[in-house]
Amino acid sequence: MTPGQLPAVTVTSPDNPPPKRTKPTPRPARSARSTTAVQPIPPAAPSASGVTSGSATSGPGNLQPTAASEKIISGEELNARPAARVGELLEAVPGLIVTQHSGEGKANQYFLRGFNLDHGTDLAISVDGMPVNMPTHGHGQGYADINFLIPELVQSVNVRKGPYFADKSDFASAGAVDIDYVSKLPNNIAELTFGSFGYQRALAAGSTAAGNGTLLTAFEADKYNGPWDVPDNVRKLNGVLRYSQGTATDGFTLSAMAYANGWNATDQVAQRAIDQGVIGRLGSLDPTDGGTSSRFSLSSNWAQSSAYGETKVNAYVIRSSLQLFNDFTYFLDDPVNGDQFSQTDRRTVYGLDASHAFAVRFAGIETQTRVGLQTRGDDIDVGLFKTIARETLSIVREDSVKEGNVGLWADTTARWTDWLRTTVGIREDYFAGRVVSDTPQNSGNAQASMTSPKAGIVLGPWYRTEFYGNAGYGLHSNDIRGATITVDPNDKVTPLDRVPLLVRSKGAEIGIRTKVIDGLTSTLAVFVLDFDSELLFVGDAGTTEPSRPSRRLGVEWTNQYKMLPWMTFDFDLAYTRARFTNFDPVGDFIPGAPAWVASGGVTFGADSGWFGALRGRYFGPRPLIEDDSVRSQPSLIFNARAGYKFDNGLRMQLDVLNLFNAKTNEIEYYYLSRLPGEPIDGVADRHVHPAEPLAVRLTLAAKF
Repeated sequence: MTPGQLPAVTVTSPDNPPPKRTKPTPRPARSARSTTAVQPIPPAAPSASGVTSGSATSGPGNLQPTAASEKIISGEELNARPAARVGELLEAVPGLIVTQHSGEGKANQYFLRGFNLDHGTDLAISVDGMPVNMPTHGHGQGYADINFLIPELVQSVNVRKGPYFADKSDFASAGAVDIDYVSKLPNNIAELTFGSFGYQRALAAGSTAAGNGTLLTAFEADKYNGPWDVPDNVRKLNGVLRYSQGTATDGFTLSAMAYANGWNATDQVAQRAIDQGVIGRLGSLDPTDGGTSSRFSLSSNWAQSSAYGETKVNAYVIRSSLQLFNDFTYFLDDPVNGDQFSQTDRRTVYGLDASHAFAVRFAGIETQTRVGLQTRGDDIDVGLFKTIARETLSIVREDSVKEGNVGLWADTTARWTDWLRTTVGIREDYFAGRVVSDTPQNSGNAQASMTSPKAGIVLGPWYRTEFYGNAGYGLHSNDIRGATITVDPNDKVTPLDRVPLLVRSKGAEIGIRTKVIDGLTSTLAVFVLDFDSELLFVGDAGTTEPSRPSRRLGVEWTNQYKMLPWMTFDFDLAYTRARFTNFDPVGDFIPGAPAWVASGGVTFGADSGWFGALRGRYFGPRPLIEDDSVRSQPSLIFNARAGYKFDNGLRMQLDVLNLFNAKTNEIEYYYLSRLPGEPIDGVADRHVHPAEPLAVRLTLAAKF
């Protein structure tokens, strides 16, 4: 049996021939009467888009795309993009905006499908099968710090959007991004990068035979000050050690990762402070903001194919820590000491993801069924403190949290004819946990469960074109502290209402993918996504803030055109109408929800000689308050790359970031803050984090 093939029980007759295949498959001889034979079903043929869903290590089975917005991005495509920070590389996901409103060691801010996802509330990110999102986190629910990613090790990025996939659950309502690492590098690599504002990066990576397998190692070190008046002083160390044997369908990997980072942070600042000359555009209102973080993990992926199907098991344990010092309101809450606060999060995460896929052909209908079990536990120590210059003044709250969940899921994809296939799935999730708080009234237990059905249909291909329809239910978990809270942790007296542990989401999507024009893959998807409530834990207050039910209606248009063997154009455009659905006189606009997002570029180059890229990204204006009377500025930023690859493996590369030196903002908020001497009740103002000015980075690299 070749890798990727699944066993099947086939029932055929002269009146019910097997479906046509892209490649002929040898068959045992049979008589004219019906026969039953055990034989493999070949890997799914490419769809109209020319790819199959799932990468070598993401998800069981070898299924074709089941939604128009589904997409696979290769590691080569990802690394061809010039980017200011590692998180920005995820903007290869159509419609995704990745920004930063604080120091470079903090998790990025994500925007997708009309959501301001904060640091990852409804965008599920995984790396090598390990979840990145953290529930009940010190800085915000779903906190997803991707700074430990080493782009040169990425094999593929599997993108799926919407609550239509049975193997996805919490944090995945807007989308899911599964990043897989390679197990073997074609060449050892060494890179040195130097750039503006003190940027320095060194990378060494390679793989070698070890016993019956392959040992891969990688080490990265970064330093960066940035253009800020108070230097970021980023100090990052990152490493990967990975042993593998066999293949993605018959083999295993054992991986260890280690990451540590420390930085200063220029947080968003009040626009009036810039306008009045209190600080410059790149200045800080609290020079002691910053943080430290670390992440250590051990994980294993095991897969086996047999006559009974394909089994995959992923197990992991993660130890992470974070300490942040932020000051967003200056002297609003404490006119004497200021409003700086510290958030701490230290946790151990352990989990298991097991699945089995098998294929059966019955009465000429080819089916692939997947069943899975996913379980995760978080053992968390989390705290919130009032500080001044990183020195603790008082404790707002400290909690010990044990939280876990179990998910059972199954789906079946059936090919009814050459032009019709359907997928139906169902998922059952159970969440439970206990909070032990320094305020006993806020301690307690919470548990909840939800059942989430899913369905999809694919029609075609006709004229190299396929049509898709999807619908499903999903969920969003809330910080469990909000499900046990009874009093405000700031005064220990004011009563507060508890919130549900799980919130329902539901969505639908219709779309089309076509390759009718040679070299061009074009996709159009129209979607709707509803939330019963967008509850968020407010990390700087220690409370849960209830929000309102919402609906998002949107359209995404994605294009990739390989004009020449060495040149590719791409263009993505997305529009979303995001509104609260209940009546409130304050308005129905969702603050921070982007309407228009667009990106595009050209990439050129071959295995040797000149190469380069030019990319632009448009981030449209967003409402900053519910009545839409205050809106953010739009931003348009271009990045460029040019370089030369020598035949001996040497490479020189120049990246120019913010090519036209656009004086725009990465992020904007609107809220109350107070500068010294201002009214005691504060001033409502726009708070901004500027985009970094034009910068250049030179990379010298070698393959050997």
